[in-house]
Formats: sequence, C-alpha cells, structure tokens
Amino acid sequence: MSILPLRRWARVLAPVAAVAVLAGCATDEQTTAPADSDSPASVSEVSGTALEPALDHLHGLHLDSGGVVLAGTHTGLVEIASNGRTTRVGDSDDDFMGLTGVPGTDRLFASGHPGPSSSAPNPLGLIDSLDGGRTWTPKSLTGEVDFHALATDGMLLVGFDGTTGLLTSTDGGTSWTPGAPMAAAALAVTDGGVWATTTAGLQHSTDSGLTFTVVPGAPSLALLSAAQDGSLWGIDTAGTAWRSRTGQSWEPRAVVGRVEAVLAVDFDIAYAATAEMLYPLN
Repeated sequence: MSILPLRRWARVLAPVAAVAVLAGCATDEQTTAPADSDSPASVSEVSGTALEPALDHLHGLHLDSGGVVLAGTHTGLVEIASNGRTTRVGDSDDDFMGLTGVPGTDRLFASGHPGPSSSAPNPLGLIDSLDGGRTWTPKSLTGEVDFHALATDGMLLVGFDGTTGLLTSTDGGTSWTPGAPMAAAALAVTDGGVWATTTAGLQHSTDSGLTFTVVPGAPSLALLSAAQDGSLWGIDTAGTAWRSRTGQSWEPRAVVGRVEAVLAVDFDIAYAATAEMLYPLN
C-alpha cells in the first residue's frame, strides 16, 4: 500500500514519565491494586545492573533465540549481557524508533531513521532481520513511514505510523492494511488479541487491530510487552511494573521508576531498562 505524505506531530512513544494515560475503574480481582495507585504498597523497589558502556537511548527490547537481551537505540542494535556489558550487534548505526521481534527467535523488525553511515531513504519504513539484527533488509514503506511502535507474535505485525494510526500486516510486513485510527505509545500481540497503551488507557482489540475497547480496571500503562507464553508485562506512568496472564486483570510486581523499555520473557520473568540500567523483574 502507499501512504500519503505524513503530517508530523508530537511523538507518542516516550519514557514512562512523559506519557499521560487516563486511569480506569477498579477491577474485581483482589490482587490488583487500584488503577490510580502511584506505588502499590504491596510492591517494593528493585535494584538494577549498570550498563557499561551506557546507551544513548532505548526504543525497544527483544529476547533472541539464545536468551540474550537486545536493545534498539538511537545508534543501532545493542546486546546487553547479564553483567550489564553492552556490545554493538552488526554494523548498522540506524536510529531504531520502533523495534520488535518474534518472541524467543532471531526474527526482528525495526523502523526509524538512517544513521550517519547509511544511504537509505529517510524514514526507513520497515526493515527486517533474520539473524538477530546482524544484517537488515528493507521490507516495505521505505521513505514513507516511521513506525513509533511495533509488535508481532510471528503471524500478525502491528505498527503505529506516528501520525494517522495503526497499520497491520499478515505477511511479514510486505503489505499493510489500515487499522484503528488511533495513537499508541506501545503495542503487544498475544493469542488474545492486540493490546495498545493510549491516552484513553489500555485498549484491547479482538479483530487484529481494526477496533479497540478500553480494558476496565487496567493500570495506567505507558510501556507494554507480550511474552512467548501469552502473558503481558507493563510499566505504568508512576514507574510500577505490572503483569497479567490474560490482559484483563493485572498484578503489581515492582517499582522501577522512570524507564524507557520493558521486555516480557514469561509470566514470571521480565526486564525493564533505561539507557544506564537493566532491571530484572520476577
């Protein structure tokens, strides 16, 4: 598909502290704190591991087939070791505004802007990697779209185009169909549908991103990630990490403060990160 020239507006994907999400009403699950709770009393702060060298900025995290955490940054893809050591992956120095991957695999998708060493059109559109980000191939929408949020489960790929709304693809990003005309700070895809953090709260779609409804009682999430087992982890606007098996009821797990990305591994394990720190959540 072809997209008309884009009218730029304020970026929606932002650190937790900059996203204003409206709280919903309380859920009926006893373990879920009220949605407007800044720091639920049942959780405590977690300590992190310092990244060395520190990164410039984070736009997304992915767990590859070897269990290594990968980070999309302003200057390319970076591997984060368990001890905090960071190492560049591949030669690309592109600015990855959006990064996602098929959970637990080396299949990655990214979007953003070409780096200093690149001669690619700006924006990148969708680029594709089959080897964990060591090499990238232009896929579609080159020079047309800068996806600010991306998510996939391996079959459905959903992105927020940064201006007009969501786009969806069922063929690995080769062709796209317009989805809901809404802005999303973060997206996730599970067997239960598509999930989006928005200024109206956490929203859920059961028709592959065409229409959404607000999830009653969900916390005020700004960041969101889906795990391979279908569970979800999110970070709210106050910096508290939450988890959910189904996306409908949520449990507070830890206070991490202002972070830039979250990565769900499974229901029991996740990571949150800033450009300077990696926080294990379990």
